Amino acid sequence: MKKLMYPFLLVLLSAVLAACGADDESKTADKEDKGKTAETDQQEQQKKMEEMQKKMEEQKLDEDKTVAIVNDQEILGREYNSVLTSSQTMYQQMGQDPTSEEAAVQIKKQTLDSLVGQTLLLQEADKKGYKASDEEVKKQLEETKGQFNDDKEFETAMQQAGLDKGSLEDEIANNIKYTKYIESEIKPEEVTDAEIKKYYDEYASQGNAEGQEPPKLEEVKPQIKKQLEQQKQQEMLVKHVEELKKNAKIDIKV
Repeated sequence: MKKLMYPFLLVLLSAVLAACGADDESKTADKEDKGKTAETDQQEQQKKMEEMQKKMEEQKLDEDKTVAIVNDQEILGREYNSVLTSSQTMYQQMGQDPTSEEAAVQIKKQTLDSLVGQTLLLQEADKKGYKASDEEVKKQLEETKGQFNDDKEFETAMQQAGLDKGSLEDEIANNIKYTKYIESEIKPEEVTDAEIKKYYDEYASQGNAEGQEPPKLEEVKPQIKKQLEQQKQQEMLVKHVEELKKNAKIDIKV
């Protein structure tokens, strides 16, 4: 089963994806509007990006501000801002404006819910003795760096995500503990052949309606099984967090 990644760590990859997306948009604009000079097009694109970035920065909180208290553990603005940045980037990648009034409200709620849930799960992981060794942290750090072309790009992404080497290693350690806890404690029921067949039939029906011939069931069965396993685990995880919330002291400060 694919490992669940602690969301804070996604901020690094999101920063690079956003930069790549901006480059692609700039190239497309060049091709579509040949009447503009390259210099004018670049200036307009840069201005648009700066305006969006300014609005996104305005949504951030003071790094030392207490955002929430979960079982006497403070969640600070810097943690909120990391998850916020990831959410904003994902909205942009889906072609949505993360700074619109509706999106801003939704992103704030999602960010707080995510932080509270992650904190509760990590508290449980600590209670049950799940740990991350130095070797495990080092290995995952190298894997994360491997997603980038060179050290300079990696350092730039860390700066954009508001992280340094120490804070990144902390997030990686949390990711490892989080993953160990989830894989050991959140075990969904086995996916049945009937569930796979139902999913496939719905998928095939949609393909036929669009005039596309779907692949045979046996060809896609492993992928469907994995997807349904992940779906079941996510559903159990949501329920688990809700149960943890019932016995937790949660005080939202923003």
